[in-house]
Amino acid sequence: MPEQLTKHPDVTLQVLRSGGAKCGVGEAQEILTRCPAERFCKLPGGEVCVYGLPDAPRMTQITAADWQALAAATVPASAASVAAPVSAASAPQPPPAAWPLGAASGAALLLVGVAIGRLWRRRR
Repeated sequence: MPEQLTKHPDVTLQVLRSGGAKCGVGEAQEILTRCPAERFCKLPGGEVCVYGLPDAPRMTQITAADWQALAAATVPASAASVAAPVSAASAPQPPPAAWPLGAASGAALLLVGVAIGRLWRRRR
């Protein structure tokens, strides 16, 4: 029978109860004998133990090797480079011609806006 790990164990227990599970009411624990009674659910098809993140170390079906594999799979390979200080020389820089082009485009749009405004005012 499974142990379930969730960020929201109370919501999970509520959902299980709404589906007919008997949770935290003192049902006999035949397989998940080490599950805390308040996190134990019994269903017609079996048993479930719901753990929250703080209770994860108490889980019995996940080994230290499983946790290490999970940690390795969730840490990006570039994590070390993120922690390293970024120097000005290594930081990405915009191409040298980018700002004049942006300034020229902005000026052109401003002039077009002024021209449209004058035409609109004359037609009124």
